[in-house]
Amino acid sequence: MKKVAFYTLGCKLNFSETSTIGRLFTDAGYAVVEFQDQADVYVINTCSVTEHADKKCRKVVKEALKYSPNAFVTIVGCYAQLKPQEIAEIEGVDMVLGAAEKFRIVEYITDLTKQPKALVHQQNIEKVNHNFIASYSIGDRTRTFLKVQDGCDYPCTYCTIPLARGASRSDTIENVVNRAKMIAESGVKEIVLTGVNLGDFGIRNGQREDKFFDLVKALDEVEGIERIRISSIEPNLLSNEIIQFVSTSKRFVPHFHIPLQSGSDKILGLMRRRYRSDLYVERVAKIKEVMPHCCIGVDVIVGFPGETKEDFLDTYQFLNQLDISYLHVFTYSERELTAAAEMKGVVAGSERNERSKMLHILSDKKRRAFYESQIGAEAEVLFEADQKSGYMHGFTKNYVKVRAKYDPVMVNELKAVKLLEITADGEVEVAELETTHVHH
Repeated sequence: MKKVAFYTLGCKLNFSETSTIGRLFTDAGYAVVEFQDQADVYVINTCSVTEHADKKCRKVVKEALKYSPNAFVTIVGCYAQLKPQEIAEIEGVDMVLGAAEKFRIVEYITDLTKQPKALVHQQNIEKVNHNFIASYSIGDRTRTFLKVQDGCDYPCTYCTIPLARGASRSDTIENVVNRAKMIAESGVKEIVLTGVNLGDFGIRNGQREDKFFDLVKALDEVEGIERIRISSIEPNLLSNEIIQFVSTSKRFVPHFHIPLQSGSDKILGLMRRRYRSDLYVERVAKIKEVMPHCCIGVDVIVGFPGETKEDFLDTYQFLNQLDISYLHVFTYSERELTAAAEMKGVVAGSERNERSKMLHILSDKKRRAFYESQIGAEAEVLFEADQKSGYMHGFTKNYVKVRAKYDPVMVNELKAVKLLEITADGEVEVAELETTHVHH
């Protein structure tokens, strides 16, 4: 049997797509193996958002060829769509596939002989636009990332995603519901909904046919799935009706991840975001009013062109005062072909790093305060399969990370626990309760 191994850079969406590509190989008679298991084919799924995409890609290729010098190396994903020629130049790369081609990878790999020059199959992103390819990740059995939407129509000035993934397009509600039922039958307890602009769900062939809220209502009826998590949703698309529904729903958990990017209205304008800071304040207030224990995560970018010290401090104060639970901090980095790359007021690299550090510390403080507010509460934890130094981990519905003594019987089980105290490394110790189900 031929062996194939995968490496994924970037977002949850990439993980779910790698998983789907993996099943294509399995169906074609390949064995999927670990990276270090001398595979015949290596597939590297790339990202254009995280810094140093090309450097990371080069490094992974080099590692792959160290384990298996004659392996056939294929690069797919966002960076492969944006910069196919650049990737083709990387030593050891045999094939580069763009956004549409990656799901036909098995057809393209006919001959595993290493190529003197990488073959590139990539078409203009406009041609890719209307095809939605469903994906989901299965592997860690406890949680599945289910892709329901792809692409984005928002012209944020720092972002290459529309260029790498094309226009917004979605699956049908019926397809998603059927896939969720299938995932439930496989024993998975939690589905994380993913997309590039998830709240924009419902566009097919350039026309709006559904709303994200309709999908949420339909998924709430799927038997067998215990939890559904919304991975990330734009503040302008997170409507009061969605918030209200989640607060009383059967399966949707009290956890939202809402990109902010900046707390300064001046910077939000330069970024061409579709809201201002006051709307964000309203969203958070509404969530906390109907779900006081809800976990709220925030994306924020530091060092955007034109961000002065004062603008940054506005963002810092804004976040400091908000009742949020953690931050994902991104240090701004220039991307070719984006409007922001041409903007004035470039912030020095050292200053960007300084700002990033400040927000990382603020994030730790926020997470700790959120965890502390939950101590003493009873909660339900879904335990995962990992084991680190005798402990296993899991998450409550509202995304508090807990640890317990490793017990194989508890893997992929929902357990009622009491949250006792925060450990030195910021997780929460729990005691198991005798009752099976917790009612809030």
